[in-house]
Amino acid sequence: MSTRSGPGLAIAAVAVALVSLVAPSASARTAAPFLPPASARTASAVSGRTASEPPETVVLDGGRLWRTRARLEKGDRRLAGALRKLTTRADNWLDQGPWTVVDKPRPAPGGDVHDYLSQAPYWWPSRPATADNPWGCPYVQRDGQRNPEVDSGTDRQDVEKVFDSTYDLALAWYYTGEKRYAVKAAQVLRTWFLDPATRMNPNLDHGQFIPCKYDGRAIGVIDFSQSYTSVLDAIALLDTGAPGWSRRDRAAMLAWNTGYRDWLTDSAFGKEEGAARNNHGTFYDMQLAALACATGDRGLARRTVLAAGALRVDPQIAADGGQPQELARTRSWHYSTFDLVAYTRLAAIGRKVGVDLWAYRGPDGQSLFKAVDYLLPTATGAEPWGHPELEFHRFAASDVVRAAADAGDPAARAAVPRLEAPPGGDLWELRPAAEQLDSIAG
Repeated sequence: MSTRSGPGLAIAAVAVALVSLVAPSASARTAAPFLPPASARTASAVSGRTASEPPETVVLDGGRLWRTRARLEKGDRRLAGALRKLTTRADNWLDQGPWTVVDKPRPAPGGDVHDYLSQAPYWWPSRPATADNPWGCPYVQRDGQRNPEVDSGTDRQDVEKVFDSTYDLALAWYYTGEKRYAVKAAQVLRTWFLDPATRMNPNLDHGQFIPCKYDGRAIGVIDFSQSYTSVLDAIALLDTGAPGWSRRDRAAMLAWNTGYRDWLTDSAFGKEEGAARNNHGTFYDMQLAALACATGDRGLARRTVLAAGALRVDPQIAADGGQPQELARTRSWHYSTFDLVAYTRLAAIGRKVGVDLWAYRGPDGQSLFKAVDYLLPTATGAEPWGHPELEFHRFAASDVVRAAADAGDPAARAAVPRLEAPPGGDLWELRPAAEQLDSIAG
């Protein structure tokens, strides 16, 4: 695939400053994996890979997943409880969906039912609705206060179900081998992305629209940025030979992802989102790097992660580890952990392309480790959070702390036993990549 340049990334200017980011080779970092039992060593009908090879995931560590599956197959009791929690989540999806963009009450502005539509969550009508003003326009912003009307009439809730269900189902199939999980995941993916009658167009031209004001906005890109990498990893798991997932499905999904990647880099909204200097920019980089990996453009992925040190860490993380743009929000705890979900997942992608984002140090000593350590007193319950927060959940930081601990942060490692488990239990051992555990749409 041809070399591409990410929008707004001053790659040449920062490359020399980021030499310390270059990571050791995978062979130097990774111990020899366990070999799964012979029953697992079956040839894949989809990708030519075998089930005894690690999946080519983009955020999750495929080798680690493979070794975890081998431990489960050998009867590792320590993992059995987590697996039960995962399969419970997957079981809940079996009788839901599939979902499609074409069944919303009215199409996105422009009239194409295949275009994705979502509404800005923190914007509210300022007047009572009337026959002449059915929306109650003009809309006004209330930061951190979510307008419940955004959950009806758009695709926002359904797309989150697509992301979450395919991730849970693909992981459950990978660890158990139960066909029903793979077949359901494949059905969900085909309905939302591939079937001509129900597929979504690969763009976000109408994300987070504001009635009577904007038909779409660049910040709508975050509707996908915050969770779509889970779909990419789910696809990689299915590609190891899942029943119900064919070569044709794989090729069509690759084409969709390539089209969406190109929209991110080439569209006005994509370029504007890439220029953001808060969590929107971090999530944009994470999503773009993941899509680049998934579509074979490792050069674009590497350049994106390399640039993130100077482009994201330097202006977004202070010398003490605080994130000023996020601390100024009415939900500062949520957004501080939220931004670090993007950073830690971007660092995981970097490892796959030879870049160690955890090793980056800014001119004032900024680093991902410092940003996580800033949260530790509150994440462990030792101190209250000293910034505005409308809806505090201590467990929201648990995954980013686990990510820092795995990356070698001794303070984070010491904090792990004191973290609060999220609702539904801790699944880190089965899906070791940070999620926004107190997720709010928008």
